[in-house]
Amino acid sequence: MNNIKTYSPLQKTLAWSVHLFTASGLVAGFMAILAINNLEWREAMLWLMLCLVIDGMDGTFARLLKVKEVLPHIDGKTIDYVIDFATYAIIPAYFFHEANLVEESWRLPCTSIILLVSAVYYGKDGMVSNDMYFIGFPVLWNMVVFFLFFVFDFTSMWNAILIITFAILHFIPIKFVYPSQASKFKTLTLINTIIFIVSSVVILWIYPERNVWWVSSVILTTGYYALMAIFNTWIEN
Repeated sequence: MNNIKTYSPLQKTLAWSVHLFTASGLVAGFMAILAINNLEWREAMLWLMLCLVIDGMDGTFARLLKVKEVLPHIDGKTIDYVIDFATYAIIPAYFFHEANLVEESWRLPCTSIILLVSAVYYGKDGMVSNDMYFIGFPVLWNMVVFFLFFVFDFTSMWNAILIITFAILHFIPIKFVYPSQASKFKTLTLINTIIFIVSSVVILWIYPERNVWWVSSVILTTGYYALMAIFNTWIEN
C-alpha cells in the first residue's frame, strides 16, 4: 500500500514561493554590494536590513506551509545558510573594509578576522543548541557594522578593538537568543525585535542626522539581547 502523501499544485507553488522568498535575500544582498561600490552607505545598510527581515520571516512561512514536507528534496536550511553567510558576513565585511572605520593598516586584518571567524563559526558543532539558542555570539556582522557606522562614533582604535572582541565572543559558550525560534519570553522578544528593526530603519532614514531618542531605542533593545544572554547562560542554569 502506497502511504506517500501527495500535495496539490497550489501547495507546491506556495512551497516554492517560500524558497524563492528566502533566496530573494541574496538579491537584496547584491543590491547592498552595488550601493557600497557607490559609497551609498545608508542604502547599502537598508538592503542589509531587508535581508535581516527576510531571514526573520521565511522560517515562519516555511513552517506554516509545511515546506519541508511538500518539497522534501529541497533543503531550505542549506539555502538559508548560503544566504546568511553572504549577508551576515561577506557583505558586511566588504562594507567595513570600504567604510574607513579603522586605519588603513588595520582594514584588511580586521576584515580577514570577520570572514575567518564567521567561516569557522558556521563549521563548528552546536552552532545552535537543541533548545534553539546560538552558542557564542552569532554571525551578525551586519549589526556590528551598523552600530559602528550609524550609531556610535568611536575612534579607529576602538572600532578595531570591538571587531576583535566580537570575534572572540563567537567562541565563548554564551547562549544568545534566536529571535524567530525563541521558546521563552517569545512575545517579549518579538516585540523587542520589531522595535529594534523600526528604530534602526528610522536611524538609517534620517542619516546623517543622529536623533538621541532613536539611538537610545536601538541601544536599549540591543541591551535586551545582552541581558537575555546573561540570564540564559548563567542565571537560568
